Amino acid sequence: MRITDALVEYRNPASVVNPEYLSHGTLQCYSFARSRPFYEDFLGLQCVRHSSASMALRCGLRFHVVCIEAGDELQPASIDNHWGFDLSSVEEVDRVWRAAQELKDKYGIRQIFDAVKRHGVYGFYLEDFDHNWWEFQFYDGVQHDDMFDFGDRYQGSALANEVRSAGDDPVP
Repeated sequence: MRITDALVEYRNPASVVNPEYLSHGTLQCYSFARSRPFYEDFLGLQCVRHSSASMALRCGLRFHVVCIEAGDELQPASIDNHWGFDLSSVEEVDRVWRAAQELKDKYGIRQIFDAVKRHGVYGFYLEDFDHNWWEFQFYDGVQHDDMFDFGDRYQGSALANEVRSAGDDPVP
């Protein structure tokens, strides 16, 4: 996919805020020195230290994640608050899963869930050293457009419960 294909023109004239785009989110780490190799060498993210207390991470587009070095004040995230990567195939998901298993000790990966089909995609979650959660998935389609094209289809459900059950989602 080309970057320009990922840009969606959407405006809600009735909203209070009229943003250009969603530009960033945040996560915490214990130490930049400990976590940066995981972000760059395992996740393949571009990292730039832009202040003494924060570092920006990105993978294409204008959106980036601001990583805050929190030390002992770090607040662990839950699996419900995760960051997702779309991968190119089922085989690529499996390759990354195997690599995570092999490199678990090197990068301090705490947990790696099995790769399964859930919510219409094949993928898995892992928890990094800093208690941040990452999802690696393959969807045979244009999920991000499809997701909004479908419109509202469900009323609430907790991801943590879905992951614990690890059942296949019958919805395409």
